[in-house]
Amino acid sequence: LLLRNLEGVGNRRARFRTVISLILDGEEHLFEGIVEGHIAQCASGSEGFGYDPLFIPEWSAKTYAEMDPAEKNALSHRGRAVRKLAEFLHNRGK
Repeated sequence: LLLRNLEGVGNRRARFRTVISLILDGEEHLFEGIVEGHIAQCASGSEGFGYDPLFIPEWSAKTYAEMDPAEKNALSHRGRAVRKLAEFLHNRGK
């Protein structure tokens, strides 16, 4: 459906965004991960799920679905948000 809706569209810029909310001691902390990219002309790859075969990060020539799981997780929006959360929790324990 997404590819069909984008037929003939020149600007295919897209963004994956994850926000993790942690409420700790009654205070909310937000951790955001964003990856800019664009939507491919056709689906490619077999890894991942959802829009992974369609999303190409701006720093790559491959879709998320063409990347091995370790490569994708190291660079993904979810990974970025989780790393920020982990850093916050680590620093909190110091």
